[in-house]
Amino acid sequence: MRSCFLPAALIAATLVAPLHAQIRADQARFRDLYKELVETNTTLSAGSCTLAAERMAARLKAAGFNDEDIRLFAVADHPKEGGLVATLPGTGHAEKAILLLAHLDVVEAKREDWTRDPFVLVEEGGYFYARGASDDKAQAAIFTDTLVRLKQSGTKLRRPLKLALTCGEETGGAFNGARWLSSEHKDWIDAAFALNEGSVGVRDASGKNVSLGIQAGEKVYQDFLVETRNPGGHSSRPRPDNAIYSLAAAVVRIGQYEFPVQFSDTTRAYFTEMAKLSGGEAGAAMLRLIANPRDREADAIVSRDATFHSMLRTTCVATRLEAGHANNALPQHATANVNCRMFPGDPIENVRAQLVKAANDPAVSITPSGDISPTPPPPPLTPQVYGTAKKIAAKHFPGVPMLPAMTTGATDGRFLNAAGIPTYGVPGRFSDPDGNGVHGLNERKSVQGLYAERDYLFELIQAYANSK
Repeated sequence: MRSCFLPAALIAATLVAPLHAQIRADQARFRDLYKELVETNTTLSAGSCTLAAERMAARLKAAGFNDEDIRLFAVADHPKEGGLVATLPGTGHAEKAILLLAHLDVVEAKREDWTRDPFVLVEEGGYFYARGASDDKAQAAIFTDTLVRLKQSGTKLRRPLKLALTCGEETGGAFNGARWLSSEHKDWIDAAFALNEGSVGVRDASGKNVSLGIQAGEKVYQDFLVETRNPGGHSSRPRPDNAIYSLAAAVVRIGQYEFPVQFSDTTRAYFTEMAKLSGGEAGAAMLRLIANPRDREADAIVSRDATFHSMLRTTCVATRLEAGHANNALPQHATANVNCRMFPGDPIENVRAQLVKAANDPAVSITPSGDISPTPPPPPLTPQVYGTAKKIAAKHFPGVPMLPAMTTGATDGRFLNAAGIPTYGVPGRFSDPDGNGVHGLNERKSVQGLYAERDYLFELIQAYANSK
C-alpha cells in the first residue's frame, strides 16, 4: 500500500463515511453476501463448510430458486464438509451447461498470529482483510451473487448455469467435494466447461495492473516415497552399507536432477507473450527455448526465475526425512518424501522412472505415496473460452494484456479435467507482488479490485452461457 497525505477535512469525512458506504446498491448487497460467507468459519479444525453451503443456499432460495434447483450434499462421516450444487436452467434444449466451481474451505488461521480477527471481515486502507477474503471466498461469493442477480432479474440464458461450492481443496486427506462430485455424481455438475480459481493477474508495487491471466492446465501434485532398508546392527560395529547414507546419497542425486523442458499450448503462448513484456536477454532466451526446448543455455537464462523454471517442467523436491530406530543402533530403515509437481499430462510412471534413474541405486525403492493424482492433459485454449475472455477484458481492463498461464500449484480443477470437464482459471483477479497474504497472515483482497472482478465475471459468464 502507498502512503498518502490528505487534507484534515477529507480525513474527517472519510472517518464519518467509510468507503463501503460510497458503493453502488448492488455492490452493497454483494458485500453483505461476501461478509456472511467470509465470517462463516470453514477451517477443517473448527469450522463448517456445510453451514456455509446452507447459508448460500438460503441466499439462492430468497432470490427465487426452487428446492429442486438446489442440492445440499454431505457424507455421513464428514458432516461438516458438505457443499451445494445449484442450477439456473437455460432456454436451449440440448445445450451443455457452464459450471462455476469454487471451494468454501480455508486454510487454518490463529487469532493470536493475526493483526485482526481472521474471521471478521475488516475493510481498511482499500483492502478487505480476513481468512478466505481472497482464497477462495471472493470467487465463491461472486459466483453465488451472479446466480442471485440473474434469477432476480429474470435473465434468460441459452445454456444452463451450474454452481458447485465444495469443501476439501485446502487440506490433503480431507473429504474433497469436487473429487466426490466428479466420481460419484458427475451428472450433477456435467458441463461444456468449468470456470474455477487458479488464474492470477499481476499488479505492480504501485498498484497498477500489469497483466491478466487465464489458466488452462495445472501441475499435478504427487508424493513419492524414497526408501532404503538394511539389516542394521550395533552402532559400535559400523558396516560399509548404511541405510541413512544410501538414502542421503540418492536424495542428493535426485536434487541435482533436472527434468526436461516441456511445453503445452498454454505455456507456449504464455512465454511468447512474456518474451515481449520481458525483452532483453530473458525475452530472447524465451523465444529460443520455444523454438528448441533442448537449448540448455536458454533454459538456464529463463530458469533464473523460480516461477518460470517451474512452469517449464516437472519438478520434484525432498520435503521430509525419517530414519533409524535407536541412537545406539545402525539404521534398519530410512525414508524420504519427495514431493513432485508434475507437468500436465506427464504420467506418474514416467516421473517415477526418472527419479529411479536419478537415484542411481538399485537398493533404493521409489513408489508413489498418498493419494494417486490424476494426470490429465491441459484443456485447450479455444476461441470460445479464451477469445471471449480476452474481448470482454479489453472493455473492463483496457490496455492490460491477457496471458494464458499454467498454475504451478494445484486446484480442484484437476479432478474435473480428469472427469472430462475442461476447467479454466478465470481472469479478473489481480495479486500484489507479495501475494496478498494468501495462506499466510493477514490475508487481504483489494476492495476496488473485488468489485471490478465481479463486474467483469458477471458479463463474461453471461457471454459464455449465451454462446453457441
